[in-house]
Amino acid sequence: MPRLSVVIVNYNTRDLLRACLQSLMQQTLPQSDLEVIVVDNASSDGSAAMVIEAFPQVTLLAQTSNTWFCGGNNIGIRAATGDTVLLLNPDTVVAEDALAILLNFVESHPEYAGCTAQMRYPDGSIQRTCSRIPTLAYLFVKHTPLTFFADWRKQLDEHHWYSEWDRESDHDVEVIPGSCTLMRRKDILLDDELLLYFPEDDLAQRIKRPFRYLTAAQITHHEKAATQNWNATRIYYRDLLVYVRKHHGWLAMVALWLLSRPLYGGMWLKKVLTA
Repeated sequence: MPRLSVVIVNYNTRDLLRACLQSLMQQTLPQSDLEVIVVDNASSDGSAAMVIEAFPQVTLLAQTSNTWFCGGNNIGIRAATGDTVLLLNPDTVVAEDALAILLNFVESHPEYAGCTAQMRYPDGSIQRTCSRIPTLAYLFVKHTPLTFFADWRKQLDEHHWYSEWDRESDHDVEVIPGSCTLMRRKDILLDDELLLYFPEDDLAQRIKRPFRYLTAAQITHHEKAATQNWNATRIYYRDLLVYVRKHHGWLAMVALWLLSRPLYGGMWLKKVLTA
């Protein structure tokens, strides 16, 4: 039985997925300890065929429709056999010792819910990942005309993103990124009602234990490789409302829906005018 199952949900990122899988095949963690599962969400770019041809040791779960990030990861998690699971984006390249570092930490620190790696952009700059659980005030200021209260927005933003921390040192955090989430299999199932956004915040709300950011484990991340379109923006706001209803109630959700319409409408209008 493997010690670690890596679950990758892919949608039309064939070449990036190839590079990700190649990096997983070159880990210092013995391959016998590693299970790699790719859930392909009905890609049209030949991703599934590439996995079959180039990586026969990888378990491919090819879907006939798009199950989105949360649904796809849950399919992979339920198929996983390792006691520990890493949710990993297909647009990542994993340093050869990163999986061993992450896995060893979780196995030796039961007091933590899980951990994540230091993620860098392709140019080497550090990506700002990990945050606190978003407060309701933060969500309102970020998504409604309250955002024009610049000083308040800046104060909430700095608190949310641990502004005092440069990501160059290990740190206890409340929320780790969905692009690199390592947890015990019994804890890691996502909320299927969410499609693409806020699953990591929802996990943190449910788990109520700290996560650890580890600088020694490093991953290169081509951020937002598959979500740079209007449909992703539409789904973001849909998931935002689902998350707020779940954790703050119907009244907060309705208020946020009403107050977010001006910003949402402005983004829609910009999309129409630039199409």
